[in-house]
Order: sequence, then structure tokens, then C-alpha cells
Amino acid sequence: MNIYIVRHCKAEGQSLDANLTDEGYLQADRLATFLFDKKIEMIICSPFARANQSILPLAEKLMIEVDTEERLSERILCTVDHPNWREMLHNTFIDFELCYEGGESSRSAMNRVVSVINDLKYSQFNNVVITTHGNLMSLLLKYYDNKRFGFKEWEALSNPDVYHLSIDGISSNIRRIWTDNPL
Repeated sequence: MNIYIVRHCKAEGQSLDANLTDEGYLQADRLATFLFDKKIEMIICSPFARANQSILPLAEKLMIEVDTEERLSERILCTVDHPNWREMLHNTFIDFELCYEGGESSRSAMNRVVSVINDLKYSQFNNVVITTHGNLMSLLLKYYDNKRFGFKEWEALSNPDVYHLSIDGISSNIRRIWTDNPL
């Protein structure tokens, strides 16, 4: 099974309804071209507007409906805005049980996104795209490669970004396939 994990393109903000920037829409078109030949059979997407807008050009090219999945929503770190949110996020990569007011621990968010992958393992699809957000994506990558992914790798993710997760029976392999200029 091949799962293409996509981080959304550049957006105007972090809210649920934040749209892509003009550059983000151009990136979405490049993303569609990049993924077009991967024999995609299913597209699953976070309900956030920026994630949907990022993958819609591919769905239209392939004539595939986008399935919305709440479990791919971005992780809520805290319900209160903090100027030191980056430090707070860093701490959640050290202590996976750490949970701020109204937020979700790294462990809980990781379990949520991994449950999507586990469901896909039992599906009839061989080539799937999931579109999500940076923090949730980094936790999924950490699950599959604990030694290589953490806070610094989250910081290094691009918008968009694409990782290929191949699962063959009980073994898995994950690698970055997006580059800043993939075409």
C-alpha cells in the first residue's frame, strides 16, 4: 500500500476556514501535477478549507471525490493564544502526555491520525492521498520513524510537503518525496 501524506499549501492563516494564498493556489496546481501519475484511488482530507483547497486540483484531474475526515484536522495545542506557543509545542514533542488547556496531547493526536492509516490498511485501496496539517503530519511521521522525526523536523516541513509511506504487511518505509521545485 502507498499512502501519500500531504501537508497543505501556503494559507492565509490557521483558522478552520483560512483559504490558500495566491501562491498556495499555484502550489496546489503543482501538487496535482506531481501526484497525478501515482495511480491514486482515494483522497482523504482534513475538513479545514486550506487542506481541501490544496488537494482539490488533483481530485478534479483524477475525477475522484475528496472524502473529508475529521481525524485529519490539525491538532489543537491550546485554546488560549500564547506568545510562546512554539516553546509549548516543543515541550509536547518531549513529553507526549503534556496537554495544555483545551488542547490535545501529542499522544492523543498521534493515535488519532494513526487510526486513519490503520483503517486504510483494511481497505481495498492501494494508492491513497491523505491531506492534513504540519503538526499532525509530523506526529504521524514520528510514529513511523521515531528516531528521525521531532520538533526540528516539524519546523523544517514546507508548505506543501509530501511524504510517501509504503506499507507491506508488517513493514513500513517513509520518505520525503517533495522538493521545493518538484517539477
